Amino acid sequence: MAIKLDTMNRKELEELRVDIDKAIVDLHKREKQEALLAAQKAAAEFGFSLDELTSKRGARAGAKGTVAEPKYVNPENATQTWTGKGRQPNWFKSAVAAGASADDLLI
Repeated sequence: MAIKLDTMNRKELEELRVDIDKAIVDLHKREKQEALLAAQKAAAEFGFSLDELTSKRGARAGAKGTVAEPKYVNPENATQTWTGKGRQPNWFKSAVAAGASADDLLI
């Protein structure tokens, strides 16, 4: 099916563009569905469901929400601690500026 673009007027070309864009979207949906079915089949061959293999909860459930242990403590207020990660708290900066070493503030 050869299309002679040079013989088409503007309206025909624009209609063709719309038809092509729609065909591309439809093809993408079909290919995506085919890929999903193929992935489900491959997972089933190993005894898994695709949801099991792609679940973000399963692989990273333990990693999310972990809290680092405090490493430093404010000598003037023991309820203020810092893990040593991220920005230094003001009490840490003040203590170091006053002559304390980071080792002095270790828990």
